[in-house]
Amino acid sequence: MRSAAAVLAAAAMLALALLLDVAGVALARHQHRSGNSGHKPSGDISLWIDQQQIKMFSGLAMEIYAIAEGRVLAYLLDPEFENKLPIIPSEVSHVNFTWKSGVKKYYYNFFRLKSYDESILKTPSITIKKQGRVPKRPKDFSILLPCAGNSGIAQFGISLMIETLKGKPLNGTPLRLSLRKECTVRVSGRFMDVTSLNGCSEPRSSRRDPGPNEDACVCQEPNPGPCPDGYLGPNCKTALCYPNCMNGGNCTAPGVCSCPPGYQGPYCEGGICTEKCLNGGKCIQKDVCECPKGYFGLRCEFSKCVIPCLNGGKCKGTNICRCSNEYKGNHCEIATTHITSQRSTCSKPCKHGTCQSNDTCLCEAGWYGKFCHKSKPWA
Repeated sequence: MRSAAAVLAAAAMLALALLLDVAGVALARHQHRSGNSGHKPSGDISLWIDQQQIKMFSGLAMEIYAIAEGRVLAYLLDPEFENKLPIIPSEVSHVNFTWKSGVKKYYYNFFRLKSYDESILKTPSITIKKQGRVPKRPKDFSILLPCAGNSGIAQFGISLMIETLKGKPLNGTPLRLSLRKECTVRVSGRFMDVTSLNGCSEPRSSRRDPGPNEDACVCQEPNPGPCPDGYLGPNCKTALCYPNCMNGGNCTAPGVCSCPPGYQGPYCEGGICTEKCLNGGKCIQKDVCECPKGYFGLRCEFSKCVIPCLNGGKCKGTNICRCSNEYKGNHCEIATTHITSQRSTCSKPCKHGTCQSNDTCLCEAGWYGKFCHKSKPWA
């Protein structure tokens, strides 16, 4: 289902973002599994597409959350989110959701369910009342997307408000989504895709030749039925990768990215550098290092600190050192009082010398012994 894949794509924009708030999703998943009818309500409000539907349409066994433990996930609030969603394919006629309010009381209102081209897509509907109280324990509902009988792509809108018992909106709501749905016409047991209509005023059967004054529409291939796990599209030829392949990589099989020259990694997320990036630098594309603050050069080999940072300090800018707790100074050259006192503490006083670390004394000329208490008659 491309609508589920769309949410996947947005979560990776992650994504992680999102991708997703891992702790929130994990907690919501735990609450969902423990929140059946045999248990007391628990946790906060959550809304998700369950594993069974995601696996059926994408081959991935995972839950996709819109709200997790009282928080609308960040990718839904991205202003570019809708522009990155793929078109919902013709074979998908509904989307199943699960939600629960947990220990708190929440009220919902689907105040917009609208098709912007009812000649292609009828007004979407839901299998629950448009307004009401969110159930305490996990319950399912569906958003139905009925095609009108004509081929094409129609835009539709869904808006959802969620409020607390006192009428305060849940942060991040109302949720407003504008999506696109593809519809195709079934002709003589076959699907006629919108791409095969070629401007025809009406779909014609693919089982006869058109007359001289008729539009020449031909159904390209029969309805393939449900796609195998990990594939999408009317011909089941589009593989699904999650997260999406990056840096121009192509998804050649479910979960397999083919990377362009200069990139590597499961999702083509990393570059290939002939020589290793230094000082914590990261290879981001072919022979290009991204340097941390305080370093520069093709391999991040140069420090912006003219005088090197001492005692494990890190250069964080032009002549700016970040020192560990044990040192201070412009170049981390001064030990803190704590370290100095440690180094100046000996089990016995150094009579003719200076206490060093590890309980040792540095003796003055003419003296020796563990505590510089013995004189050198030959000195």
